[in-house]
Amino acid sequence: MPEKVLITRKIPDAGLQLLEGFDITILSESPPERGELLEAVRGAAGILSTVTETVDAELMDAAGDDLKVVANMAVGYDNVDLGDANERGVVVTNTPEVLNETTADTAFMLLLAAARRLGEAERLLRSGGWEAWGPMQLTGPDVWGKTLGVVGFGRIGQAVARRARGFDMDLVYHDQYQNEEAERELGARYLGLDELLQKSDFVSIHTPLTPETTHLIGAEELGLMQPTAVLVNSSRGPVVDEAALADALKGGSIFAAGLDVYEEEPEVHPKLLGLENVVLAPHIGSASIETRDKMAVLAAENLAAVLRGEEPKTPVDA
Repeated sequence: MPEKVLITRKIPDAGLQLLEGFDITILSESPPERGELLEAVRGAAGILSTVTETVDAELMDAAGDDLKVVANMAVGYDNVDLGDANERGVVVTNTPEVLNETTADTAFMLLLAAARRLGEAERLLRSGGWEAWGPMQLTGPDVWGKTLGVVGFGRIGQAVARRARGFDMDLVYHDQYQNEEAERELGARYLGLDELLQKSDFVSIHTPLTPETTHLIGAEELGLMQPTAVLVNSSRGPVVDEAALADALKGGSIFAAGLDVYEEEPEVHPKLLGLENVVLAPHIGSASIETRDKMAVLAAENLAAVLRGEEPKTPVDA
């Protein structure tokens, strides 16, 4: 009998093709209801999950003793309880590297759009409110030649820094560890978080979500930023206190923000929805055709490898 594999959301065919020969159950394109998920996972040897599903003790127990692997189709894995997986001998994998460049593109897109008020400008035009070119109309800060502070200097953060070099930006960064090799390659300087926030014209966040990084950027941190500064978050929503950010944007403590992730996805803080000086995207950081194909392929390869008794390409350390 082929082993059962639950795929929690519809994924690209490039990944599905690698799982032929298994007994596959695919749920819908929309996030499944919890009850549906608990029922569908029964008897599964492998779960191919996405960031919208919580993979915890309850779900693993519902799968039963046959469960061997959870292949998360994302670089982040805060939706998977590693402790519960480790207790049950379940291997957890993710999809790093393959989405670095595409996610960095998204971060820089948000940075440019927020600085140059693109969302506000498009809304004005589409509403019929644009009457003529004006010398003071929709002006925002230049990006080129300014200081970019990168919070979280891993693979994606460094990819953003490489893009910033093309804009002749001064690069500073903050991370748990100083990376002298990356400093030499990119011409970046390490700063403490408070100093980075004070000195940066633009701040782009690329940290994983952990208890230590939850609300890493709150009212106090936003108060350190320049009133002309722009904040971008394409990492995980809870890294930024959305209520505090909305207050800072409304009160003019910072100039603008660009967000691709939110604290309670798909919900967005209502105060943010009413502001013109924030660009809001629906978690599209890795949403290129090529990258989503690569993510699906890597997740499927990891899952299939574990079920064949082999080592997966990108396991997550418990």
